[in-house]
Amino acid sequence: MENWNISRRVLGSSLVAAGVAGAAWRASAAAPKPAAPAPTPPAEPLPAGALPKTTPEAAAAQSSGERVLCYVGGYTKHGPPEANAKGVTLFEVNPDNGVLTHLSVFEDTDNPSFLALSHDRRFLYACNELEDYGANKDSGAATAFSIDPRTGVLTKLNTVTSAGANPAHLSVHPSGRFLLVANYSSGSVAVIRIKDDGSLGERTALVKNSGPRMPERAKDNPPGNYAVSDHSGAHAHMVQTDVAGRFVLVADAGLDRIYVFTLDPEHGTLTPAKIPFHAMEPGSAPRHFCFSPDGKTIYILGEQNSRVVVADYDTDTGAISPRQSISTVTSHFRGSTIAAGIMLHPNGKFLYVTNRLGNSIAVFGVKPDRSLALLDEVWARADYGRSLSFDPAAKFLFVANQRSDSITSFKVDPATGALDFTWTFTPVGTPTAFAFTTTKA
Repeated sequence: MENWNISRRVLGSSLVAAGVAGAAWRASAAAPKPAAPAPTPPAEPLPAGALPKTTPEAAAAQSSGERVLCYVGGYTKHGPPEANAKGVTLFEVNPDNGVLTHLSVFEDTDNPSFLALSHDRRFLYACNELEDYGANKDSGAATAFSIDPRTGVLTKLNTVTSAGANPAHLSVHPSGRFLLVANYSSGSVAVIRIKDDGSLGERTALVKNSGPRMPERAKDNPPGNYAVSDHSGAHAHMVQTDVAGRFVLVADAGLDRIYVFTLDPEHGTLTPAKIPFHAMEPGSAPRHFCFSPDGKTIYILGEQNSRVVVADYDTDTGAISPRQSISTVTSHFRGSTIAAGIMLHPNGKFLYVTNRLGNSIAVFGVKPDRSLALLDEVWARADYGRSLSFDPAAKFLFVANQRSDSITSFKVDPATGALDFTWTFTPVGTPTAFAFTTTKA
């Protein structure tokens, strides 16, 4: 989530040009590439409940006994300069080459900017990034969908208020009983009960963060970075449990803190941990985080200073102890950039970050002690890479390019972490989020 002022969403074409001109692309990006086969053109959207026609791409996936599906969320109305998404778009993924084949769009939902699947993959949840939902003029919403087990087609179950403006992130608690929602503009975290049928019930908790005003920029910015993050108040940007599900962590990009809570498994209430928060670099705007597979290391992405903080994580107390801070751009970079998405490869050996304005993907190697080394900075081939995600087999890395209305994809070398552009561009309006799943063919 970003606020609507000049500091975030509407940064201006001059900053975009500065970021592109200053980015240090790897040398191979400039070399001529062999012509790639034209991707399969998008199919016409299917009516609800209909099975997609078999294409050559889909046939390869179906022969393995299961299909790989991808849901893409984005902006449908107000907010960013352009809002071209139609709703939640469904694609089928070719597991051999990563090609996305358009299947359908669920249009009856506004600004589904972040998506999360239930643990049994039967339900999909979307945060509706709004500030005017229903009668409450200072609230967004969360929507629950059921997933057809054959086709992947969505059916809306219900929509409820998120009790705060512009929700930017949500996740399902490991118990499957609660949905956690981060309300960016309100700086609050809501807990919503999930009913047995997957629909959303009553709100069980609402916690609003507070703290002193922080600087617009961090001291450890990349050289020449004019981009700023909104530090006018609390801005909850991500909420998710640790690997064990013992603590709920909240990245607050406005207060530059990582909050830590426990959740009552019966009542769904939040209680601050013994150490209630960890203070990050002032002005860094911690946006997203991810954990090592064993949950003992946390990687925290600073949006404004484009750095990853590597920290030891105490699984018993939720305490965070930083031991490394590393830039997501090379030492050659000059200009404006703001980091967006962070994801660890399932093998735990490589970590990837998207850099907006600079339009690159940082590739990190994970050392034996869990610290990071920047291996490469790869051109994303499009504008304003917002989020990134692997397919279920982690063979391909997909990037949602918000301002280019496209998804780009890269083949991942699991031995070296290297990214090889597939030369496939998938058109979709203002994409911001992914959710991948599999169904029986």
